[in-house]
Amino acid sequence: MLKWAIIFAIVSLVTGWLGFGAVAGITGTIAKVLFAIFLILFLLALLALTGIFNAL
Repeated sequence: MLKWAIIFAIVSLVTGWLGFGAVAGITGTIAKVLFAIFLILFLLALLALTGIFNAL
């Protein structure tokens, strides 16, 4: 997930530099969404490993 977020961020930067504003905006949004999903899954995995869910 993080790998794809980084790839889309790089594509967004390159397309923005080349002047393709619409493509840069779309790929930037995709990168943000993928990064947010990665953070949520990472935090859930971290909580599961620390045993927080066992107390519930």
